[in-house]
Amino acid sequence: MGPLSGKVALVTGASRGIGRGIALVLAEQGGTVYVTGRTVNPGDYYLPGTVGETAQQCTERGQASGGRGIAAVCDHGDDAAVAALFERIEAEQGRLDILVNNAFLLSDDLIEPKSFWEKPLSNLEMWDVGVRSNFVAAWHAARIMAPQRSGLIVAISGFAAVTYTYGVVFGTAKSAVDRMARDMAIELAPHNVASLTLWQRLTLTEKARDNLARMGERMTQSITSQQGSSVEHPGRVIAALAADPDIMQRSGGEYITAELARHYGIVDIDGAVIPSARATRGAPIWGPIAGAGRHGQ
Repeated sequence: MGPLSGKVALVTGASRGIGRGIALVLAEQGGTVYVTGRTVNPGDYYLPGTVGETAQQCTERGQASGGRGIAAVCDHGDDAAVAALFERIEAEQGRLDILVNNAFLLSDDLIEPKSFWEKPLSNLEMWDVGVRSNFVAAWHAARIMAPQRSGLIVAISGFAAVTYTYGVVFGTAKSAVDRMARDMAIELAPHNVASLTLWQRLTLTEKARDNLARMGERMTQSITSQQGSSVEHPGRVIAALAADPDIMQRSGGEYITAELARHYGIVDIDGAVIPSARATRGAPIWGPIAGAGRHGQ
């Protein structure tokens, strides 16, 4: 049995990328992990990975610990589909312990060096699946977690709140996610449910590797000069947070994933210690709400 045995997790946007890496680690450590995604069949998307493949890999990784993956095809821009997902989890498991809000719709021209008015208004989809979708998923999760008086909601974000990153829509969306997670922490505190944000540096997802190969010379040095982490590195940190008996002392804060990894003694899958990008990318704005009162000051 693993440290997360008996825990039920939901990782959104896990067909590939960071979501897939997080799901694999949570299952490996004993969790029952629902993985969502829109890619059902190989070839439906230009990058590899499907929701079913991730779920199967989770089950394979969880054989020794009792963990498993459960595929849940879901468009997080569809509120009815999201509601049905949480109804399914509650009906099948009777609880939810971890929600990782990772789903984020990245525009195809995200790293194109154009100003916001030169890009289409359709890029506001990043607010729909990235900001609004985070709120909807957390809303449903809180209605399960608050009555059971336990739970952890993690928002995957980055340094965009303090450093220009990719563009106006992306930066605004990630900043909103950060503030949302903090304010949720204040309202969830009386129910012993934690909410926090992880700031990722360069993560070597399938999309990141593709972008670096095709357009690396057009990216800023602050991005390309970073030592990238594997997609499983943040999963190891989230697993440690979920197993931490003092997790409520961290609720409401923004945390650099690499710094939490050092605190918990976590290395990447190749044994590397991932450095913090605080010095070059900036520092989190919000600390934990513990002792700060209802207003979180």
